[in-house]
Amino acid sequence: MSTHQPPMPQAPAAAPNWQAAPGGPYPGYTSPIPVVRTHLGHALASEWTKIKSVRSTMWTLGVFVLLVVGIGLLAGAVVSNSESSDMSGESPLGLGFFGLLLGSMCIITLGVLTTASEYGTGMIRTTMTACPSRGRVLAAKAIVFFLVAFVVTLAAASFVAMVQASMLEGNGARTPSGGEWLKGTVGVSLYIALLGLLSLLVGSIIRHSAGAITIMIGFLLAPLVIALFMFSSSLESVRTALLEYSIPNQLSVFYSNSLSESGPSGWDPLWIVLGVTAAAFAGAYALLQQRDV
Repeated sequence: MSTHQPPMPQAPAAAPNWQAAPGGPYPGYTSPIPVVRTHLGHALASEWTKIKSVRSTMWTLGVFVLLVVGIGLLAGAVVSNSESSDMSGESPLGLGFFGLLLGSMCIITLGVLTTASEYGTGMIRTTMTACPSRGRVLAAKAIVFFLVAFVVTLAAASFVAMVQASMLEGNGARTPSGGEWLKGTVGVSLYIALLGLLSLLVGSIIRHSAGAITIMIGFLLAPLVIALFMFSSSLESVRTALLEYSIPNQLSVFYSNSLSESGPSGWDPLWIVLGVTAAAFAGAYALLQQRDV
């Protein structure tokens, strides 16, 4: 007859080194990863990684450069090879206007996608979890996008300006002054970059890519188109205001080829778009603080 022996009690297992045992010698868990206080530089690095990693950036900037350079060189070639063309007394830099006007749609599209696409994919939740400071996220997106848009526009506009100046040298075109070079390269690049930044902020406000792009394309073209079809004399003041402050006319001011005799001149278009962009930034920041992601 066998007898059943009860199991011998076992000693408790030693606590792992990441967990303190009650009354034991282990002091508790200490992370081997150093705790670093985050700052704007980390947000900038994150946004730079995102903007250079997505395909939309390469496609939109590639099409932008193709439009600016292609249309600019085509316009210069047509004028230089035309026997009836006479540009005596005119600056050759003005021919870069057409490419930049069409190319600005690409910058507008990229600006909207920089913010609105994250709401469409849900990536914004990850972004805000990694960086709970919403103002810092918006500022980082704005800085990275503005610098990218400005550098690309400046490179394309400067290249076209130099080639056009050399192509039209024999057609009687005058040599642009230093101020005209500055406005036709740096000035117009700042304007296009701010226009793209405004699109980025509208995308943050609307949170819908198609809707924000539609609004910005309308903002770009609608005032000029409406003004061209206002034939009533009673609406002459409204027609003049729409024509003078339309974006195509403000772009032409940088080449001293304003579509009207009055309205913005010199560097006025830059200050106008800067004021509108600052107001949009304040609105986007206020809504970002109130809304749930």
